[in-house]
Order: sequence, then structure tokens, then C-alpha cells
Amino acid sequence: MIPMSKTVAIGKIKIGGGNPVAVQTMSTLRPSDTFNAEKEAQRLKDLGCDILRYAVTDEKDAGSFREIKKRVDLPLVADIHYDYKLALAAIDGGADKIRINPGNIGGEKEVKLVAAALKDSGIPVRVGANAGSIEKEFLAKYGRNEVSLGESALKNAAILEKCGVDNIVISVKASDVALTVKAYEYVAARTDYPLHIGVTEAGTAYMGTVKNSIGIGALLLKGIGDTIRVSLSAPTEEEVRAGRAILSALDLSDGAKIIACPTCARCAWNCADFAKKTEEFTRGIKKNIKIAVMGCAVNGIGESEGADLGVAGAGKGECVVFVKGKIIKKVSETELEKVFFGEIEKCIRN
Repeated sequence: MIPMSKTVAIGKIKIGGGNPVAVQTMSTLRPSDTFNAEKEAQRLKDLGCDILRYAVTDEKDAGSFREIKKRVDLPLVADIHYDYKLALAAIDGGADKIRINPGNIGGEKEVKLVAAALKDSGIPVRVGANAGSIEKEFLAKYGRNEVSLGESALKNAAILEKCGVDNIVISVKASDVALTVKAYEYVAARTDYPLHIGVTEAGTAYMGTVKNSIGIGALLLKGIGDTIRVSLSAPTEEEVRAGRAILSALDLSDGAKIIACPTCARCAWNCADFAKKTEEFTRGIKKNIKIAVMGCAVNGIGESEGADLGVAGAGKGECVVFVKGKIIKKVSETELEKVFFGEIEKCIRN
């Protein structure tokens, strides 16, 4: 049985401990480009991003977090490699969390300095390993598999634990879906730290979303994972949308859920296009409602049983609108968008 993870606070967002799974992404902007960073951060927050991470490349980047947070209420994470001074500067600069690997920021002295700053600030740290950064000792002992990947991440956590840091989040990512799932299963059975999950270097918007949906979905269904990132070679907005969609599909997030018919020859109206319009219209809705867009009334209403509101084609340029499985009106296709979206708004208000 997978134990419940401990709670870790990243700014105002809490992960682990039974809290909702948080969606995060990583900006391609430098945080020191505060004008554009602020605009992007607000855009991502409006889409449902819970946590935003930046690569920190110099002192100017490290000192920019507090400035961005003056204008956008979103937890910000500093991603740092190889330079402990940047970790210290980012903590001092207002980052809500840092991401490091203790093994590549210096020796014992440098790690202790970062650990002391973490304890003083109270912010958490993410550590872990990717399939490409497994410790050599574990590769030699176990080969490249979930054990070496998991043990490598746990070793990095142990380095900080020895310095008195236990406000830790762990990740064990690979571009291989099966390896990713096995590695997280391995770590989840051995620690109660919250887990940041996702399939790294997953690919384009299409294939990357497929791989992440399989990997993240498989883990969340087992109760593994406290925050997710859908890594895509695509705009950050697509990562957030995909992350939200994964949580919605698993009933792990609030909002509108769209049931849409795949259609067949009985469908005499543009059901697929209307389903897309409905999805766009309901994006950002926080209330839990289930909406069905079905090809025809032959099986459509019965197949969408449980929907709060739905529409199905009725032929001859008309559609029927139904609530809780009961038809309430027949509407022409030309009037459908206005009428149906009005019913959605009514459903949200009630």
C-alpha cells in the first residue's frame, strides 16, 4: 500500500497530504525579463497553472522572483544547477521553492550553506534524478532501471537530510513511460516525501501529451503523485492545458467535463465542431458540471446518462437539449450556440 505523502507548502499552494494535485509548467523565459515574465505568469495562472518554474542562469535571474510576485500571485520555483551561489541568491530573491541536485552544486561546505538557507527561509527543495543523470555507483550495481533511478534520487534526498533539511519533494523522470512509472512506484514505496511526476523529454504536443497522459495517469490512479508537469516541446500554455485535462479525465480537478460522441453515419450535424466550441466556452469554469455533446438522439441521451446538461442531433437541421436525461427543448442548429451556452450559464448559476 502506498503511504500518504507529507504536506509541503510552495507559496500558497500545498501539495501532498491529501491536497489536490497541482499542475505546474516551466517557462522558457528568463525571470529577469520581468515585463514578459509577468504577462506570461498571469496568462498561465488564468489557464489553471498552480506552480511556475524558471531556469536561473545568473544573479539577475535569481533576484527577480520577488518582483514578479508583486504583480502575479503564483508560486515560483528557481531551477538551479552547478552553482550554489545562485541557489542562495534565488532563496534570498523570493523564490517559493528551489530545484537542485546536491551532487552538482559543490562540495559538502556548499551543500551545507544551501541547506542552512533553506531552513532559515522555510521554503522547500525538489531533488531527484533523471534517467540521464543516474549516479554511476547505482548504474554499476543495478544497471539502468527503476532501482538505480530511484536509489539515485533517494541518495540526493539523503544528502540534504544529513544537513537537517526535510522539506523535500522528489522526482524520478525518464523519457521512457514504463521506466518512469516503475521508478515512481519504487520511490513511493520507500518515502513519504511528495512526488513531482511526469514523463520528461516526452516530445511534441501530440506525442508528448500521449506519453504523459499514460505515465501520469497510471501513477495517479495508483495514488502516486502530488504535483505534475506535462513536459512538451510546445508552448507552456499547452503543458498547462494538458495537465488540467489529465486531472479532469481522472476526476481529480474541479470544472466542466465534456462528453463528446465520436459520431457515425447517423450524425447529421457538425457535432465535433460544436463539442470543440463547448470545450472552449467552458474552459476556466470552476464548478463541477458534466456536459454531453452527442451525434444523434438514437443512443445519445442514454449514452450520456449522468450528464447535467446535453445536446444531441435530431435531424432536419435541429437538435434537442436535455437536462439530466430529459429533453427540455428542440432548437434549430442556427440558434443552438446561443441557447445551449445560455443553458450552461444557467446550470453554473444554480
